Amino acid sequence: MAALGDKTRLAGLSLAFAVRAAARRAIACVRVPADFARRAPEKLLIASQDLRTCDPTRAAEIYAGIFAFAHKSLNTQGGSPFLATPPSQDWAETLHGFGWLRHLRAADTTLARANARALVDEWITLNGGRDPAARRPDVTARRLISWFCHAPLILDGADKAFFRRFLRSIARQTRRLDRQAGAAPDGMPRLTVHVALVYAGLCLSGEGRLLKAAIKSLAAELDRQILADGGHASRNPAALVYGLVDLLPLKQALASRDLLPPQALLGAIDRMMPMLRFFRHPDGEFAQFNGAGPTPSDLVATVFAHDDTRGEPVENASHSGYQRLLGGEAFAIMDVGPPPPGALSGEAHAGCLSFEFSAETDRIVVNCGAPRFGRADWASAARATAAHSTATIGDASSCQFAPAWLHRLIGAPVVQGPRTVTARRERNEAGVRVVTSHDGYAPRFNIIHERSLALSSDGRRLSGEDVFRAPERPRRREQDAPLALRFHLHPAVKASARQDGQGVLLALPGGGAWSFSAPGFAVTLAESVFLSGHRGPRRAEQIVIETRLHAARRIAWSFEALDEPRPRGRRPPQAATLFEDA
Repeated sequence: MAALGDKTRLAGLSLAFAVRAAARRAIACVRVPADFARRAPEKLLIASQDLRTCDPTRAAEIYAGIFAFAHKSLNTQGGSPFLATPPSQDWAETLHGFGWLRHLRAADTTLARANARALVDEWITLNGGRDPAARRPDVTARRLISWFCHAPLILDGADKAFFRRFLRSIARQTRRLDRQAGAAPDGMPRLTVHVALVYAGLCLSGEGRLLKAAIKSLAAELDRQILADGGHASRNPAALVYGLVDLLPLKQALASRDLLPPQALLGAIDRMMPMLRFFRHPDGEFAQFNGAGPTPSDLVATVFAHDDTRGEPVENASHSGYQRLLGGEAFAIMDVGPPPPGALSGEAHAGCLSFEFSAETDRIVVNCGAPRFGRADWASAARATAAHSTATIGDASSCQFAPAWLHRLIGAPVVQGPRTVTARRERNEAGVRVVTSHDGYAPRFNIIHERSLALSSDGRRLSGEDVFRAPERPRRREQDAPLALRFHLHPAVKASARQDGQGVLLALPGGGAWSFSAPGFAVTLAESVFLSGHRGPRRAEQIVIETRLHAARRIAWSFEALDEPRPRGRRPPQAATLFEDA
């Protein structure tokens, strides 16, 4: 009966999400009056900046009809890319977003400029073609931002007829987007819509009323989505990078029109920059939590180059639900927050109490991360608790996601997960300790998972303890179930099991040596996969402790450095990668 009740509640929550999604789609279907499209602006006032890196060699591929986006490539064979069957949804979104215009602009040739204008003209003539992705609010917003950024490229050498058609199309898309802003998916897609509308008000002549309203809406959205500690409401660290890539040029565009940026924009940027450092490992890569995947290092470097404050990150990001532990040359970061609310959880992971750990510039413990593009099976597996460095009970995840039959309607938000997540910090001469707990397994197994993580002041020992206890007010009888602690290792770490079966020896790519031990428990090595590799998934290993709930209420474990400490700031040359890409 209890299981039936859980399924009923899950179905009810999923249905509620579906109803709200249907309401958003109904708003999106409202037609824009024709007079909006006829009121085309007379000129463009400014062109905004694109911070994304570019590759001029891609211009030749595009001219040849080869459109390679999102790890997929399509040769149009002389046909229109906007009428072709897209090889993936990510590919279609990238095509219709026109961010690839930056590659043609970087080529800086007459041929590239003519090709850019021809492709934009073709899109306008076809009204985006048959793919419904072209008319989604978030894709429309990305396209408008790209056209505003690269208008000098598109309009160089254009005649008056094309210029009028171009502005008329922008006006039509802007008015439609203004009406559909509330129907955009919550989170970064909706924020992108509001950014695009502010750009429209800035770049188009005669749009003072739109600009005023768009700035007000953007300010409200920033206050809602960018939390007090600088994290994003989706709890995805990567959202900060891609958000700043849009917000920083917007700040400059406002200044170029002699307009004072709203305080909400300035405050959001000032909060986001230190939080970006909060999630950054010493090797420059970002922690893999809640949908974060591979982040281009050159893009991150560009963002940091625009940091005026150089603010230091906090250690206790309580609003975002993360804790940061520092000791010597070691670094650990831990997820201590519940899943984000509602539609913001569409990419959230069931990784509560998982952590990542680095020593000097070597990442040791990681989460599996998320693939940047592509396979739905990888994306689904990446969200499971088993893909994170934490405990799993009964081979189940600490969160439940919307069932597959609703994915086309509402995506896959979290519909049930931890409601109460606690965290407290303790610091003394020995180091820093974080004690946390979550109740994600209470409804099914009547268990509260507690985890403590302690990093020594010299950074040479990370110790942890996992405790599994009944809630103070249990709702059902406690069940025995399989229990597994997983510690996913970075692909560059070489692991070997100790002879006593209760530990693992770790060789780091930088030359360091560490050991893992869990006295009294069998420790094994198993295959894993690191999904956030820049060239795709990579083979890796994981340390696993398997037992049962009734046999192990408390599991203590530790990572400890075996080699002599090196002088601060010095390390041997980087070793070669030990595992090839999968």
